[in-house]
Amino acid sequence: MHIVLGATGSVGSTVATQLVTKGEAVVGITHSREKAASLKEKGMDAAVADAKDLTALRTAFRGGTSLFAITPETGQEEDVLAETQQILDNYKDAVQHAGIEKIVGISSVGAQLEKGTGNLLMSYMLEHAFEDLSITQIFIRPAYYFSNWLPYLEVAKEKGVLPSFFPAGFSIPMIAPTDVGEFAAKVLTGDGHKSTVYEIEGPRPYTPQDVANVFGKLLNKTVKVQVIPKAEWGKTLEGLHFSPDGIKNFIEMTEAVVDGRVKAERNGIEQVKCSTTLEAYIKNEIAEKEAHALA
Repeated sequence: MHIVLGATGSVGSTVATQLVTKGEAVVGITHSREKAASLKEKGMDAAVADAKDLTALRTAFRGGTSLFAITPETGQEEDVLAETQQILDNYKDAVQHAGIEKIVGISSVGAQLEKGTGNLLMSYMLEHAFEDLSITQIFIRPAYYFSNWLPYLEVAKEKGVLPSFFPAGFSIPMIAPTDVGEFAAKVLTGDGHKSTVYEIEGPRPYTPQDVANVFGKLLNKTVKVQVIPKAEWGKTLEGLHFSPDGIKNFIEMTEAVVDGRVKAERNGIEQVKCSTTLEAYIKNEIAEKEAHALA
């Protein structure tokens, strides 16, 4: 039986749905009883558990043979890395208690770096959290998610601008979270017992200007990139209700990306290329949003 953390998230929901489609037994884990009901409607069992609640995790993991793991973040944590360590310690305890034999974790490009990368250190910590356990450990390092741009869709529609922490012409490997979820589901159901790391990205890199152009084409209007000056990063994040430590780690991560320190490791790492384009992904998200509004 597969235990899927974050089963209502952008990646986890695809993982859980794909597994159910394959006829696999799945327990989707979520924070919300309402969302748990929606998971059951999709043909899986569901459990309500917070990653910081060890007792709830132990109960939710019971009977599981594989675990799909994420490191949740909100930007509102008082101490981002300390809380991540607490969550990972809980995962490890619950994994051992349940006798889980295989972990597939969503990490990140740049997870090989052990300092100076802010939020990306969560992925480094994830990849090292279970080192002393004799179980299969597979980590998937996705490129930058297309979905990170979705919160700006409304402002692009209303004001014709795309806010960006990155320079307009800065090229970034990106990927559809649905592609990541589909790949993770394949790995979870694979017969092999080889611990490994995959780096996974979409068909090509994109710039914020490319994103603005796609938004403009799909919204039928001109959309311009509005680069947020570095001096305003903190104030912008504060307006998004980030905690002081959340701001610190986000800024450190963004600086590391812009400086070129965060990039795929490549050597000795298995590479995966997916096919969903930015335009196809955004077009589908717009269609789903419109359909939901009409429902």
